[in-house]
Amino acid sequence: MSTRPLRILVWNEGVHELRNDPPHMAEIYPDGIHGAIADGLRALLPDAVVSTATLASGPDHGLSEEVLAATDVLLWWGHMAHDEVGDEVVERVQRHVLGGLGLLVLHSGHFSKIFIRLLGTTCSLAWRNDGERELVWNVKPSHPITQGVANPIIIPEQEMYGELFDIPDPDDLLFISSFAGGEVFRSGVTFTRGKGRIFYFSPGDQEYPVYHHPEIRKVLANGVRWAAQPDLLRAEPSVSNRERGWYESGNVVPTV
Repeated sequence: MSTRPLRILVWNEGVHELRNDPPHMAEIYPDGIHGAIADGLRALLPDAVVSTATLASGPDHGLSEEVLAATDVLLWWGHMAHDEVGDEVVERVQRHVLGGLGLLVLHSGHFSKIFIRLLGTTCSLAWRNDGERELVWNVKPSHPITQGVANPIIIPEQEMYGELFDIPDPDDLLFISSFAGGEVFRSGVTFTRGKGRIFYFSPGDQEYPVYHHPEIRKVLANGVRWAAQPDLLRAEPSVSNRERGWYESGNVVPTV
């Protein structure tokens, strides 16, 4: 059991904040979306070390080899600038996820290069932004991410995400959202890629103060705890050519 604090990095492209788009962006997220997410994690995980980075955080977007190696869980929020994330950075993040880095992909991050690469599908979905009520239903209360979370979580205004969500069958379906317009959406799902644990969670648009919602913050904190593997030796899964006779050498005793 690790005795050191969890090391969490909240990454946000930060473009909406720079453009003040929407015009009330600075009012609802004065420290940026990444700042609001980080504040929530610090409040619920007081022993963790929480840092932030954006697309403008240097040539590596704040995601250098050294930073990723020193991170247990990476949270990813993107929307307008997916194509501006360097391919070499995406490859680096993918390598770390396969080696055991936890990854939380949030809202429009479903179209991020890293999510599409890890899942291998288009990750497209239906959407409509009419500021409707969203109900986030907990459909697996036994999972660590859903522990202590209200059922349903009520979000007064939110962008609608709907099916079909083009993703592979998840390891676990945790949340299903329903919207006032009648649509439903698999809003909380988990995957395993290599040694890494991935949690996608959709609530959280730039136009609405969703990341201040106490239940949403609780889900993210639970997701970080679940995805973190601080005692894991970070290394990509590998295979090697094994000579004939390896079993007979005493390494493994076959059972009949």
